Amino acid sequence: MKILDIRNSAGAVACALFKTSEGFPTEFLQSATNIIMTKVQDTQARCDFVDIPPGTYSLAVIHDENMDGKLGTNGIGIPTEGYGFSNGASAMMGAPSFEAARFPYDGQNLDLTISLGY
Repeated sequence: MKILDIRNSAGAVACALFKTSEGFPTEFLQSATNIIMTKVQDTQARCDFVDIPPGTYSLAVIHDENMDGKLGTNGIGIPTEGYGFSNGASAMMGAPSFEAARFPYDGQNLDLTISLGY
């Protein structure tokens, strides 16, 4: 999976794959089925999951610039770090639902592109 629109090379990108809505998308360290953390190199990053069984998933991508293991927010909960979701789900009034970001996976190679918003 390719991550687009990373605003700088600070920190890392966390790609979190969820099989259920529990903890989606903010509690990725506790609730995600699979997580890949990768350093940002020249404002670019990739996450490649392997050996994922077929099923229905949702994906959250977070640019963890300060590497504290969570999506940074300001005093009223508005994200201060980048984020993006599978299925083009957007975060208009809070994070999208698991259902909005859900996509089927048949076990074959799947090349996703996620654009981050800040």
